[in-house]
Amino acid sequence: MSRRGWVLFALMSVLWGIPYLLIKVAVESVSVPMVVFARTALGALILLPLVVRSGRLAVVRRHWLALLAFTAVEILGPWALLSDAENRLTSSMTGLLIAAVPIIGVVLARLTGDAERLGPVRWAGLLIGLAGVGVLAGPHLGGGSAWAVGEVMLVALGYSIAPMIATRRLHELPSLHMAAFSLAIAALVYTGPAIATWPETMPSGRVVAALIALGLVCTALAFIVFFELIREVGTSRGMVFTYVNPAVAVAAGVVFLGEPLTGTIIASFVLILGGSIFATARRSPTAPPPAHDATPTPEPAADR
Repeated sequence: MSRRGWVLFALMSVLWGIPYLLIKVAVESVSVPMVVFARTALGALILLPLVVRSGRLAVVRRHWLALLAFTAVEILGPWALLSDAENRLTSSMTGLLIAAVPIIGVVLARLTGDAERLGPVRWAGLLIGLAGVGVLAGPHLGGGSAWAVGEVMLVALGYSIAPMIATRRLHELPSLHMAAFSLAIAALVYTGPAIATWPETMPSGRVVAALIALGLVCTALAFIVFFELIREVGTSRGMVFTYVNPAVAVAAGVVFLGEPLTGTIIASFVLILGGSIFATARRSPTAPPPAHDATPTPEPAADR
């Protein structure tokens, strides 16, 4: 991989690893709708002019229904659930639970017609990864924490479904168009709830900075860097950064928020990430692809 590719890879590992930290800071003082609105509106403000300049707007109109479905499971539901869950969970735990996305994606792809057989290695990866989720979530399955864990797992489910919609229904739509219009749609949807829950007093500079960073850095800039990374190194190699994001999320929570780094977190990190790698491993790099491989690429989405 080129030096430029490594730089882009490192940037993506950070840009989609720190949103959990920033969300945790933001929900201290502002409502969930405000967090989602600020992030999507700022992101759309940067990306939409790039889309207009590039043209090809007709293709968006042809795929508006699939685009709405993608937006619902990638942004509308997940970003609100994620923000609400972080009112009760640490940012590091949230980031680790989201790391189960590739595992859920493999299961969903298999249930919906993936022609590739799951060999012993991939089955072992699924079981190891699920064990890691159990180790991490088990102690919190009581009271409000159980609800929050359920919210994060719904987010992981949405993040697993979204790439399948993109692959099967939106393959003609350029990635930049998909990101920009999804953010714009979400911003419109959350405008009303954000106004209704507007804070009575101005949030602290720390919270405002977190909201701005979420929208401009972790959304707009992150999408631009992501597309450049894919162009530079290809999808398969570029998406490896999704395995680094959870480590960044844990490190950021521990360093900047003083969140605990326990043996349970370390064990679950090893299990979930190891399981994800094995579960998404191909049987043979030289084997011909199936007629219709629906296995979703792990979508960094937005926090992805």
